[in-house]
Amino acid sequence: MCVSRCLRCVGVSLVPMAIISMLSNILLLFPELDVHFLLDGHVTREATWSTGLWGSGFLVLLGARAFVESSRTKGCWAFRSQMCSQMLYSSLSLLAAATCCLVSATGLSQGPLCLYNSSSGPTWGVPLQPRPDRHSGYLYNRTLWVGVCERPRLVVQWNVVLFSLMGGSSAAQTLLCGVNLLNSTLGLLLGRRCCYNQVGGGMRGNAP
Repeated sequence: MCVSRCLRCVGVSLVPMAIISMLSNILLLFPELDVHFLLDGHVTREATWSTGLWGSGFLVLLGARAFVESSRTKGCWAFRSQMCSQMLYSSLSLLAAATCCLVSATGLSQGPLCLYNSSSGPTWGVPLQPRPDRHSGYLYNRTLWVGVCERPRLVVQWNVVLFSLMGGSSAAQTLLCGVNLLNSTLGLLLGRRCCYNQVGGGMRGNAP
């Protein structure tokens, strides 16, 4: 049935996106692949929230597993019960992925936490965040990417690439979970007719 095929396709598609989000978030926690920045609290705030791990990662993988298992459900009552369950899983996964997407977009627009030269000397902060009195943000001015942050090295490029990957993956997950929520709702509403057709076809096939 088309509902079951859609469940399986969505579930399988969510897995690589969840892996990308988890790996991106892990790497964001270790600029220069050095654990000392994390231990010293010198990691971008949005990365430490770890929405790519628990949101687009664990919770979405949990939903993906449920989607694939539900695609194998047999019987009318079991099918309708699973559609109710999938609506809940889809809503949870959609909320988790959307949260990660929002956090990723915020981290990308605000810029990385880094050591930079201020008027009072070397300071840890977020020097590239948009400021109306100075600039509209580093994303629109790549000349700010080099020379502003001293440590970690290449942290601007590091954050841009990884937050973009995590944001893109979670945005795609949000779209797929939204489609799956609609699919589960249609399955719940139209499931009886589909099941009736299946049972009727089976009975006709077994008739002498």
